[in-house]
Amino acid sequence: MKAITPIQASDLEFDHGTFDAPGFTARTLASWQSLAAIIDHTLLKPEATRSQVETLCDEAARYRFACAMVNPVWTATAVNRLSGAGVPVGAVIGFPFGASLVSTLRQEAAALIRLGAKELDMVIPIGLLKSGNHIAVQHTIHAAATMAHHHGAILKVILETALLTMEEKLRASEIAIQAGTDFIKTSTGFSTGGTTAADVALMRGVAGARCGVKAAGGIRTLADVKAMLEAGANRIGASASVAIVRELGAE
Repeated sequence: MKAITPIQASDLEFDHGTFDAPGFTARTLASWQSLAAIIDHTLLKPEATRSQVETLCDEAARYRFACAMVNPVWTATAVNRLSGAGVPVGAVIGFPFGASLVSTLRQEAAALIRLGAKELDMVIPIGLLKSGNHIAVQHTIHAAATMAHHHGAILKVILETALLTMEEKLRASEIAIQAGTDFIKTSTGFSTGGTTAADVALMRGVAGARCGVKAAGGIRTLADVKAMLEAGANRIGASASVAIVRELGAE
């Protein structure tokens, strides 16, 4: 297991390579199919019904979205609905508050992976981060990342940027990357604000080419998506996914 070491100020300043945001944006917006391939088609409302989840999955299969992202209780339903479709199911853990025990996160991750989830989106321990307990934050993310990667799944870590200072956003991004996340993600969509292009650019500045950046929270139009891609996102989370790809010509 990778040792956990404290994040130093120099970690935030090191050149971690570059991500070609203009090139990625141009390739992604070249067709609705290439755009759909980087969108997590999402339904995380607590009142979502089985019928709505099944519709989400049918849309994910039809438009070939990156994944269908659901709450844990609907994971088995989504996996069954998408069986043979070639579209993975994603589920959230520690959501939406980032206040779960590490043991709970491990158990939740393991259970969801057993049900067939291939992508896990977890919320960073926000209170621990704001308390300055960076080692505990890194340990929590590392535990989830280890569980995900051991079973061939990927992990995205939600920073909930609307609740963080500039320094906390920078620190959280580096901690999550050092802990082994595959993506750092802006928002849950359930807090005081959603994603901004400025936050995406800041996170990409820390990540460089080391991991992905997912923008989520309030993305409803093709113009919103374009702004996030130009800022450095390479994955989008949205519930308005169908309307967005239709703007680019999908039927």
